Amino acid sequence: MKNLKKISIFLFLIIGITFTSCETTDLDLLDDPNDVTLDKAVLDRYMTAIQLDFNNFIRRMGDNGARLTRIEYMFGRTYAANFDPASTDTPWRIAYQGMFSDIFGARLLANAQGANNHLAVMNIMQAYTLMTLVDFYGDVPYSETSNPSEFPFPNADDGAAVYAAAIALLDEATNLFAEGGATLSNDLFYDNDYTKWQKASNTMKMSAYLNTRLVDSDALNKFNAIVNSGNYISTSADDFEFTYGTSITLPDTRHPQYSGDYTDSGAGDYRSNWLMELMLKKEDPRRLYYFYRQTVCTPGTTGADGITCLPNGPRLQCSQQPRPPHYPLDMTYCNVDGGYWGRDHGNNEGIPPDSFDRTASGLYPFGGAFDNGTFDSVTLGLGAQGAGVMPIILASWVDLMRAEAAMASGNTSSAGTLLESGLTKAIAKVKSFESKDPGAISDNFPDAADVNAFKDAISAEFNAGDNNTKWNVLAEQTFIAHYGNGVNPYNFYRRTGYPTTLQFNIEVSSGNFVRSFLYPQNEATTNPNIIQKENLDVQVFWDNNPVSPGFPFAN
Repeated sequence: MKNLKKISIFLFLIIGITFTSCETTDLDLLDDPNDVTLDKAVLDRYMTAIQLDFNNFIRRMGDNGARLTRIEYMFGRTYAANFDPASTDTPWRIAYQGMFSDIFGARLLANAQGANNHLAVMNIMQAYTLMTLVDFYGDVPYSETSNPSEFPFPNADDGAAVYAAAIALLDEATNLFAEGGATLSNDLFYDNDYTKWQKASNTMKMSAYLNTRLVDSDALNKFNAIVNSGNYISTSADDFEFTYGTSITLPDTRHPQYSGDYTDSGAGDYRSNWLMELMLKKEDPRRLYYFYRQTVCTPGTTGADGITCLPNGPRLQCSQQPRPPHYPLDMTYCNVDGGYWGRDHGNNEGIPPDSFDRTASGLYPFGGAFDNGTFDSVTLGLGAQGAGVMPIILASWVDLMRAEAAMASGNTSSAGTLLESGLTKAIAKVKSFESKDPGAISDNFPDAADVNAFKDAISAEFNAGDNNTKWNVLAEQTFIAHYGNGVNPYNFYRRTGYPTTLQFNIEVSSGNFVRSFLYPQNEATTNPNIIQKENLDVQVFWDNNPVSPGFPFAN
């Protein structure tokens, strides 16, 4: 029934809304530049557009965070080259010209109709988007954006004030849910279960309090008050995520990562060597769901069959090059054993004919194929055919957030318990995708013994380690669990400086780590009230850690 509902949703969109896109496989902006215009001002059509924009904004910002934190591969040898002002023009436009503009129009209709549930859901999505904008940019426009006739060039508000406004929106959502009203025609996240929407709202507050714990002595008390209420995302049934479909055209409803990797010309992207090697060394059972290998042998390594794979410069240039002198001997470099074929952080070499060698995105969360160890090439339609998810807030992540709060309070025992609980939920979430891939061989699925052995090893490492080791273990597992969305890991890394085990940028002179993004080029050049930052070193209001360079450690 859920799949049928998704199909009907997208048929509704085909009939009622014309798509324009910066990616042929995306569900980005609807009617650019004005999106849903007044002649189509039907409240639920607005709501569908807002939800799609919200998902695409989080996906794009999550990808930026993932590339910075080595969850995904980052192309380009310097941070300034990778994250120049033009690099985030699209998500900024999705937020301001798309989502916020539509929310303004939709609120007029919702208020007139007494559609309180619609208003509450809009508040929640706007609040989380605002917090994410602050997390990535710092000070951003908000208070003047709802009145473009008076403020055609809105000033940026202080990041702390925008955070406060976002929390106020979440508080207002609670009151609106209590008043009740009509249901959404197309709730793409929770199917009009407003109890779950309320849990998501409260969990967003928890995320805000965790971010601000360095600058607000009461933040952890507010965080724990929500935990004590029990009214937050705590089970997989409450997971806040967007579900993709399998349609290829009119429109393409597949996860965009699947669309780029499962083609007749091979995989389009590279996976992160750091993440693949970490999961391989830890014998993490999730690697068979995260990554799909196309080859037994990566040049210069030991293959999946135990045979040595000779270096091959034309196919993997770095396999015949010396290790960068600033890389420690125990740091991932160039290649990973077992047929995992990816790239190092900041590698900007040319693209050889390796699209049928490189490791592709897997079954979770992108809707690809489970790795049966057959090393077949990717093809169009392989695996779950793109029926993946965009994870936004998962129950496993919340346990890891609680573990961080416990560590920050000096309660390492509780942190260890919550770490294990987060791992249990994260692995169960991944394994729930097994039925999505008709080609998956059940005998190859990690069994309970495999899972328990892995969890026991992680717990043992955490419990036996000193404080620095405990933070590294928690950080690594936080990053792994967030595969598919790097927003929280980017924040975690700037909050804590962990893990210190991250692979260095391959370029020794890569520049300082991105403490906040430059304002998008289109905004900075057209809005005279937005003054572009001098560099990427500007810290957001909740980041009071030491200035760059020197923090975070693994630049």
